[in-house]
Amino acid sequence: MTLRLAGARVVTMDAKRRVVEGDVVVEGERIASVGRGEGRRRSEKVIDCTGMVVIPGLVQAHIHLCQTLFRGLADDLPLEDWLARRIWPLEAAHTEESVYWSAMLGAAELLLGGTTAILDMETVRHTGAAFAALEAIGLRATAGKCLMDAPSAPPGLKETTERALQEAADLCAKWHGAAQGRLRWCFAPRFVPSCTGPLLRAVSDLAARAGATIHTHAAETPLELQMVKEATGQDEISYLDSVGISGPRAALAHCVWVDEEGIHRLARQQTNVVHCPSSNLKLGSGIAPVPEMLAAGCRVALGADGAPCNNRLDAFEEMRLAALIQKPRSAGGTVVRTLAAGVPRASWP
Repeated sequence: MTLRLAGARVVTMDAKRRVVEGDVVVEGERIASVGRGEGRRRSEKVIDCTGMVVIPGLVQAHIHLCQTLFRGLADDLPLEDWLARRIWPLEAAHTEESVYWSAMLGAAELLLGGTTAILDMETVRHTGAAFAALEAIGLRATAGKCLMDAPSAPPGLKETTERALQEAADLCAKWHGAAQGRLRWCFAPRFVPSCTGPLLRAVSDLAARAGATIHTHAAETPLELQMVKEATGQDEISYLDSVGISGPRAALAHCVWVDEEGIHRLARQQTNVVHCPSSNLKLGSGIAPVPEMLAAGCRVALGADGAPCNNRLDAFEEMRLAALIQKPRSAGGTVVRTLAAGVPRASWP
């Protein structure tokens, strides 16, 4: 079927940042043309977009669809208490059915808000149900099972290293490239304090062999940095680099508490950083040094994170907030490009 969005103002987000008055023609699942409304055919379905703006689908590079049902259940807590007292028990209580509908509800909210592609970290169990929902609803997604094997991991979610890695590899074999390439797999160790060194190194190897992304959290709070330093003797960004979680296939959510050395390491390795302004403010984690990252050459994307650390999955709200909180330190101007493109040249979604 051919669909024509007729008479729109089209924000192309191309290199010249052109705004075109005309039509967008979609043939099947591909955009066939953007330009003046010529050559219309009777068989086309036409939507009159006069007075409307058409923009590219937006990319959110850090989402937790498994947490959609937890919206409003974990307010006014710092990250570590928020996880231990609310999120981890709720994730442990998930069934296959609840994961499916949590993913379906979150994906619907994202699509209705203009987000058409995501990088998603699920919970430890029932990740196949989330993929089934994503396959059905049509969102483009790179998603993965959360991995937690450290002694300090919560009992309801902790797995052995072998079991965590085997299930992740099996799910990767099933879903990586599914739905005609619309769905892809990522390996998703939750964060350094919940994962052993052997698991993190194995994740790096598995991702390299599969051509898959690695998706994790990093440097979100000072306590997290302290825990990593005490356990490894290194700062978190250096440690992740040492176990192979860096470079263009790695996406590190938050990076709020990254120092100058860490910023330059991220830039050198071209490791993807995902800025989550609403989440970082709601949990009191801080404000990421995004202007410094961009100045150093870091690859920075945006994400709403999970519903309970944001209470919405609105890409436009993230763009607005990301621009506003950095205004005292930077003139801005890159937020829309960042969310329209995800991370340039990245392999996801």
